[in-house]
Amino acid sequence: MKKFINLFIGSLCVLIFAVMSGCSSVKDKDINLVTSFYPIYIMTLNLTDGISNVSVTNMAENHTGCLHDFRLQTSDMKKIEKSDAFIINGAGMESFLDKIIESNPEMTIINSSIGIDIIKSEHSHNHDENEHDDSDEDSEEKMNQNPHIWVSISNYIKQVDNICDGLVKINPENESKYRENALIYKKKLENLRDKMHHELDTLPNKNVITFHDAFPYFAKEFNLNIPTVISSEPENEPSVKELSETINIVKTLGIKALFVEPQYSDSSAKTIAQETGASVYSLDSGSSGEISKNAYLNIMEKNLKVLKDALA
Repeated sequence: MKKFINLFIGSLCVLIFAVMSGCSSVKDKDINLVTSFYPIYIMTLNLTDGISNVSVTNMAENHTGCLHDFRLQTSDMKKIEKSDAFIINGAGMESFLDKIIESNPEMTIINSSIGIDIIKSEHSHNHDENEHDDSDEDSEEKMNQNPHIWVSISNYIKQVDNICDGLVKINPENESKYRENALIYKKKLENLRDKMHHELDTLPNKNVITFHDAFPYFAKEFNLNIPTVISSEPENEPSVKELSETINIVKTLGIKALFVEPQYSDSSAKTIAQETGASVYSLDSGSSGEISKNAYLNIMEKNLKVLKDALA
């Protein structure tokens, strides 16, 4: 009888250990996240800070900029296939998303644009004719969206919330840490937004001309007016007609500041400046940059200084 009891106790201990080990392995399971491009990468780095079993890989190179002409490579698909979630900007930025869903129908996708009011764009950001059907109303709707939602700090904060909620769903064991990181990061963003409003709201000049349509959300947040953009396609130099039209607008409105992005050439802006006497400044949309948790904050601080100098 004693031998039987000892055997039973031993078996029970083994069972308890196995159950506990199983629970531990689920809780400590490595979570592999892939972000679509730079601003989403920076958001996710902040949300996962200090969580040892979560890794974040950025699909596009950090210097890629917006994904206007990005083409998926086999290596990109492999990264996504091996991940626990693919985190995207949404709002039409990832024009290749249908291809990913088709190849990975069970893939968890965290869309950071949920609940954000999308501004209509005059220019399409989907340049691959094979990735949409022009006769499809939903595709047309996506093509007419301006996807640069993160350039508004208020939208950026909403994106952080959306990503945080998505991470909690796939990895509830780390919920408290995700929530804590979100609160810390959002507080920094809110403080910066308040500072920018305090210093920009009273500036006398509100008209700005930007290189392409990356700044409508930023302009809406800080009550700036963008009468036109220098180039309809950021990867290409503007046509002679576009240059002429922009020059006329600058002269008519008496605009003194032209804003280019560090990701693109400033040659067209310099041409316009020579014809109008306007000055050229660099305004960063935050679509690329250094790998740092504070990168977005630093970019917006620089933008604040530039705008104060240009519009005062």
